[in-house]
Amino acid sequence: MAKKNADKRYTKDHEWVVLDGDIATVGITDHAQEQLGDVVHVELPDLDRVVIANEACAVVESVKAASDVYSPLAGTVVEINETIVEDPAIVNSDAEGEGWFFKLELDDPDTFEELMDEEAYEEFLETL
Repeated sequence: MAKKNADKRYTKDHEWVVLDGDIATVGITDHAQEQLGDVVHVELPDLDRVVIANEACAVVESVKAASDVYSPLAGTVVEINETIVEDPAIVNSDAEGEGWFFKLELDDPDTFEELMDEEAYEEFLETL
């Protein structure tokens, strides 16, 4: 597992979030990409799209399945990772780094604290 990151949070839908000021970077976890297998296609939300917490706003497709990616928090999409659209395999090789999906300007950055930290996420994975 990667080093502990105090500014990284997780969801039960296997998204990760890193907060920088009021901008949240969102992607899928290593666990999620392992479950999916080889990622072959990614659909990202439109720029300036306003999303609510837990809204499906992206899709990741693998050789096994297609899966929605949910916005863990409410906000406005301010950046998308075009690189993973062109080369979806990056999601497999670096899910919690270069394989990020989108960035949100959060409506309320304090909601970030409500998500699971790494320790809680690891405990959650053990229940699956």
